[in-house]
Amino acid sequence: MTARGARRPKIFYGWYIAAAGFVSQFMFGVLMFHSFGTYVALMQADFGWSRTTFSFAFAAQRIESGVLGPIQGWVIDTYGPRKVMIFGIVLFSVGFVLLSRVESLPLFYISFTLIAIGSSLGSFLSVLVAIVNWFRRRRVLATGVLTMGFAVGGLTATPMALLIEGIGWRDAAFASGVVSLVVGIPLALVVRHRPEPYGMLPDGVQSSSLVAGEPEQIEWSMTAREALTTSAFWFLALGQASALLVIGALMVHLVIYIHEDLGYTLGLAALAVTIQTFGQIIGQLLSTAFGDRVPKRPFVILALLGHSAAMLLLALADGLPMIYVAVVINGIAWGSRGPLMMGLRADYFGPRRFGTIMGFSSLVIMLG
Repeated sequence: MTARGARRPKIFYGWYIAAAGFVSQFMFGVLMFHSFGTYVALMQADFGWSRTTFSFAFAAQRIESGVLGPIQGWVIDTYGPRKVMIFGIVLFSVGFVLLSRVESLPLFYISFTLIAIGSSLGSFLSVLVAIVNWFRRRRVLATGVLTMGFAVGGLTATPMALLIEGIGWRDAAFASGVVSLVVGIPLALVVRHRPEPYGMLPDGVQSSSLVAGEPEQIEWSMTAREALTTSAFWFLALGQASALLVIGALMVHLVIYIHEDLGYTLGLAALAVTIQTFGQIIGQLLSTAFGDRVPKRPFVILALLGHSAAMLLLALADGLPMIYVAVVINGIAWGSRGPLMMGLRADYFGPRRFGTIMGFSSLVIMLG
């Protein structure tokens, strides 16, 4: 950290926040999102619970994320992301420890709820709010660094599945709780809400206004109420809802569709998920490289059309080549759309109440 007027550090502190976000997204992706299918399969074998039982838990998590979104966003905007992250990481850790002790369905629902709420509070939105405040001209690049962690974590799905199966899901869950606490808390301590209290400006620029004795230019921002009255808010929220509908459908049904409906081996079906992850990484690399230099809106529209094209190709697919082409297109659209949409929101609505506005967007997406 540095005071205004002191020598500017070689690496702007905002990049440390983006790096901490990358690691946190990687951690949450590896421990929960990319591994929970393995937990479900092993717990189903142990307890004999139906798929509907687990589907209900995931559906409840989506509802929780949408309903609590505005509250979470307001808390982050008001009290800062670091405190929210620490609280979320503790909940996430406790949830996994409880999961390792599950013997009944009610305890499973309690533990999964804690994990879901903890992951929501402890990572993406909290760091994203900080990034939007610490960056202006390079927001898409910084956001891409953040989201890349989740995509890279997807590459660990197969070894994590083998590890969880090898040591047992209970020991894996307990270890996940410990790891998330030991790794997550130091990451949260890196995150700061805004650069100005630490004598810095967004992007690490030096303020010429200080030399001239003029007031600094503050980026214009909307309140959440003002944002809700704009067509941009609704178009972005509904566009993201449609994209997540495609992504969610593929996450649940892609492997089953290839394996059971088309008759390919489980290995070839799982390969489609890996190929999609590589496509997602390519999309994120493209958006982070060019997203701050080109108009965002046309490329967001192109990404949404990519999701639609992927679903059409999958519906018409009669063999693996067309399926693999479809998942590459969907992965690139997925990876590029996220950072661009976040950057576009920040451009439209500004940083000051970005968390609250994102929270209301989550509510609209859930209802959609």
